[in-house]
Amino acid sequence: MKFPQKHKLSQIADLIDCSYVGEADFPVLGMNEIHVVNPGDIVFVDHPKYYDKALSSAATVILINKEVDCPEGKALLVSEDPFRDFNKLTRYFKPFEKLNTTIAESANIGEGSVVQPNAVIGNNVSIGKNCLIHANVTIGDNCVIGDHVIIHSGTVLGGDAFYYKKRPEGFDKLLSGGRVVVEDHVEIGTNCSIDRGVTGDTIIGEGSKLDNLIQIGHDTVIGKNCLLASQIGIAGCVIVEDDVTIWGQVGIRSDVRIATGTVLMAQCGVSKDTTPGTTYWGTPFGEVRTKLREYAAIKQLPEIVKKLK
Repeated sequence: MKFPQKHKLSQIADLIDCSYVGEADFPVLGMNEIHVVNPGDIVFVDHPKYYDKALSSAATVILINKEVDCPEGKALLVSEDPFRDFNKLTRYFKPFEKLNTTIAESANIGEGSVVQPNAVIGNNVSIGKNCLIHANVTIGDNCVIGDHVIIHSGTVLGGDAFYYKKRPEGFDKLLSGGRVVVEDHVEIGTNCSIDRGVTGDTIIGEGSKLDNLIQIGHDTVIGKNCLLASQIGIAGCVIVEDDVTIWGQVGIRSDVRIATGTVLMAQCGVSKDTTPGTTYWGTPFGEVRTKLREYAAIKQLPEIVKKLK
């Protein structure tokens, strides 16, 4: 998330009422999660396990809950609760805007596009040319839809990320200020749920086709010309490269990269990165021919046990 204008480190510290290490006028350009940070961004870290990763990341401002040596060329915001204060910044720069009509006045709908009855188009949404948005679709604030896109009934774009911190009193939600970006010539089936990024974008690449009943988590990127069948669940921060085929009921854990040309057969449980152009099957998943040989061998176990008696 980039801020509308450059801010000073001291200004950000005042917003969240914390101390800072660095020059008062150190430039702050935005805020992002660790996997999408750029120079000028704030990243937050509240666990010692991830201190080094945050301090060595591309982010130049680290919101942290411990006084540490500040890396050269960077600045620190020292907070008792970075998670809470990251939420404060999200509220300030991306405040909730009440919607007073089913299609926001600030929405921009391109020439030739059709929005069917009962669809809800949020604030600052951009829809390109020659799109078809079916009845009862919800497109949340700030989402971007390209040209020649079809979105079928019941689908929700821009729901909040499933991201919580466990506290003694219960779960504390990390607020979502990002977007969903759908590129040109995408078709999305009925009753799909595509969550917005926490601070960045969840992206559906050009030419990709999604079946019904698909869940895509926050900040996930689906590449170009991918084919996704029904009942797939993809966690947050997954990278699906181009020309990938994913069949029904596949589950993919967070922070996994699905390489170009991968095929995931039905009901795969994907827990690690894949190899380009390879077909996988099973849970735990593996290369399909190897898994078939394993299952064939398992079927022989009863006879092997009989011979050993």
